[in-house]
Amino acid sequence: MTKRITLLLMTVLIGLALAACSNNNKPALPEASAPPKQMADEMLQRIEQPMLVELESAMVEQLYHLDPALLEDYTIRTPMMNVKTNEIAILKVKDAKDVAAVEAAVKQRAADVQKQFETYLQDQYENAKNYKLVVKGNYVLFVISESADDFVNAFDGFFAKK
Repeated sequence: MTKRITLLLMTVLIGLALAACSNNNKPALPEASAPPKQMADEMLQRIEQPMLVELESAMVEQLYHLDPALLEDYTIRTPMMNVKTNEIAILKVKDAKDVAAVEAAVKQRAADVQKQFETYLQDQYENAKNYKLVVKGNYVLFVISESADDFVNAFDGFFAKK
């Protein structure tokens, strides 16, 4: 009987030791070196674009089908004139579990822009079809631009290892 108790006690102690040694920490999500607004400002200083204006917060839900409460911080720049499709959005999602929902909302926005220009301006329709969507941790970049690859490279630069 004492051997069984000793064996049971040893099993429990080994289990506790193994549990204490295991690493349950999730890997750290990448963090940008600047907030979204500053990132967009710096990108737009380096990459020439048509005149873009900051989207008012009241319009985020309407145009992006997205609840701003899911976002910790964001900036969305849309064309000043409705003859261009160029657009940039940098969204920092509060909770990693909501990144997929934000991605879906951005894809819906891209589809809406494409539909808007499908029979209007063919060159802008093609531009809208070639949008870029990049996710890094809790950050989502959405860009419609002839220079979309330049925006993606600049965005990646904000996450360079230190």
